[in-house]
Amino acid sequence: MAGMDHAAAAPPRAAPAPAPATLKRHPQGYLPVRTLNGWTLPYTLKGGVKEFHLVAEEIEHEFAPGSRAKCWGYNGTTPGPTLEAVEGDRVRIFVTNRLGEPTTVHWHGIDLPNGFDGVGGLNQPHIQPGETYVYEFTLRQHGSHMYHPHADEMTQMAFGMMGMFIIHPQAGEDVPIDRDYSFLLHNWALHPGTYRPDPSVMQDFDLWTFNSKTFPAIENLVMRTGERARIRVANLSMWNHPIHLHSNPFWVTGSDGGRWPRSQWRREVTEIVGVGQIRDLEFVATEPGDWALHCHMAHHTMGPMGHGIPNPVGVDQSGVEADIRKLLPGYGAMGRHGMAEHGAHVAMGLKGPENTLPMMAGQGLYGPIEMGGMFTLLKVRDDQAPGDYRDPGWYRNPPDRIARRVSSDPDFGNPPRRDPYGPRPEPAAAPATPPADHSRHGG
Repeated sequence: MAGMDHAAAAPPRAAPAPAPATLKRHPQGYLPVRTLNGWTLPYTLKGGVKEFHLVAEEIEHEFAPGSRAKCWGYNGTTPGPTLEAVEGDRVRIFVTNRLGEPTTVHWHGIDLPNGFDGVGGLNQPHIQPGETYVYEFTLRQHGSHMYHPHADEMTQMAFGMMGMFIIHPQAGEDVPIDRDYSFLLHNWALHPGTYRPDPSVMQDFDLWTFNSKTFPAIENLVMRTGERARIRVANLSMWNHPIHLHSNPFWVTGSDGGRWPRSQWRREVTEIVGVGQIRDLEFVATEPGDWALHCHMAHHTMGPMGHGIPNPVGVDQSGVEADIRKLLPGYGAMGRHGMAEHGAHVAMGLKGPENTLPMMAGQGLYGPIEMGGMFTLLKVRDDQAPGDYRDPGWYRNPPDRIARRVSSDPDFGNPPRRDPYGPRPEPAAAPATPPADHSRHGG
């Protein structure tokens, strides 16, 4: 477009500013979104148009301390920064390609002219390395949306190229929101000892992430009792995820098609977010505490694990681990009584493969949490100040409101085991089976 050469140059590279500890309403009246472990892209207002600038580039990304990789993203991060605007705004989005191959950007779920839809070869020429393209359109809807490439999509999305695009309603919301959270679900194949995700994997992933982070590196959600929160959960992974929030039943109020009429809201505690979908979850917190928020696929709440190895549960492996370590230093046997024993090995400092996270990680107030992957906490407090997103620390339950031990069997696990129900009578002998009578059958 003529007259816009001044905006075509890529912005200087700088580390994105951390999310502020407190958030205030935007001058247009909306409550800004809090993107977990992420940030919102600033814009420049020129002639009444909001100008944004995205830079597609290779980045160095940390999933959690101990695991880093060469990924692709936007403006230095994966996911890229969240774009926020208001229904009715006109936006102008410059996209600079600093990758070694062509790319495009598709604005997922957004109603716009065909030439800006971002499918390379179909709607537009590809953005070649070193080129900057511009997309410009008026926002005619509101809701939770995404952006991602539609060029070499398998590779570029597998490497982390994606982001959120939030459009706030022009007329405000009839049910006010006090906290607005957002994150993307994704999966990664980062094989042990490697430093670049594998885009050819379709199912056996090593890392399951909220906003490209794994527990315990995922930022907590915080709020005050009585506040209403919305969690916008978007899925650009290659798997469907049943997202479950403990103790706080929520209403499903919208999707990537926008906010639904109230007559369509439904009450849930677990909501499947399918591939390429977004779900908006809203609830009012009634009980203080530290509440788990996670995918309910058990393998998605764990870190990298071995596939296809023998199952030794119930097998006495006494001495086996020590013998194998003579040949394979650092070897750790899976547990006789369950995988938690393997988690204990990690807690004791048994080193795994290079650049590989433990299968279970995270330490809570009362001991190991034994989770990884898609797991984080919603921290509800009676005294959390409005707009304050600082982590309040661990919740300490009142003594009369926590599960407690009432007995302990000192002989448990030591043969012979004592029957807690006392001696039991021997089962009565089964009556002898009479010989078959074949007379009715002509025998």
